[in-house]
Amino acid sequence: MRVTFIGAGAMGGLFGSLMTEAGLDVQLVDIWEEHVEMIKAKGLRIDCDGQIRHVKLDIYTDYRLTRPADLVIVFVKGPQTAAAASAATEIIAPDGMVLTLQNGLGNADILARALDPKMVITGTTSYGSMVLGPGSIRHAGIGPTVIGPWAGGDLNKVAATAQILTKGSIETEVKEDVKALVWNKLMVNVGINAIVALTHIKNGQLVDLEITKELSRAAVEEGLAVAKALGINVRKDAVEHCWWVAEETAKARASMGQDVDAKRQTEIGTINGAVVRLGKELGIETPINFALTALIETWQSSYLNK
Repeated sequence: MRVTFIGAGAMGGLFGSLMTEAGLDVQLVDIWEEHVEMIKAKGLRIDCDGQIRHVKLDIYTDYRLTRPADLVIVFVKGPQTAAAASAATEIIAPDGMVLTLQNGLGNADILARALDPKMVITGTTSYGSMVLGPGSIRHAGIGPTVIGPWAGGDLNKVAATAQILTKGSIETEVKEDVKALVWNKLMVNVGINAIVALTHIKNGQLVDLEITKELSRAAVEEGLAVAKALGINVRKDAVEHCWWVAEETAKARASMGQDVDAKRQTEIGTINGAVVRLGKELGIETPINFALTALIETWQSSYLNK
């Protein structure tokens, strides 16, 4: 069983390292040349509660140099998913599976359009990780990982994928209906990411200030209205759960905040932007998410288009 990661940043690098350390046959692909070269030279540096280790990885900048994979795990940012899907079609074995644990909505759909939809597995993970620099990440937390078929795929193959992840030190559960789980995680990202990015604060400060807390509530409630119209049973305490996650990750800065700090393209289009897009299709007003999306898109265009 060979596993190939497309995207070797914070999460891809962490999961790839854990599975490599567990003795699995793992390859990683990432287009960030400086990052890849540093890992090739010194291994991926992982900081876990101040304990530093270096993990040697089989990593490439060109997916065409990899061997065929039985499982492809996609961990790129949302805007790169289409390119990752194209690469996956070329490197996956005929009976292989593709797993996405990415943030936001739409990634599984992009993969399903490029591949046989029954090959696509999606889900969520509560593991936390952040990039510190080329060849260096911080392992910021451990939590549940849950996966399931995106479009009526074989549950036995999903279970086999969960077993591979668990063997690779990532305890994984299978659920047949994962869309609600994906939306539950989306609500957390909707209520934290853009607000933290725009206000230059860390996650915990969002719930310390009443004004940002109420902004978060409004964004999540718009998302809940869209989910209800779609018939998706999102948890009833989604707002409170969002705030709990912010408190649990108080010292961290949400990934979108890290992206704008580093002048990278964000995932706003698959998070708040997805709520706006679906709301428009359903005739549901989403003014808070529209404003958050517009502000982030304007900001990132100011540095991406220079």
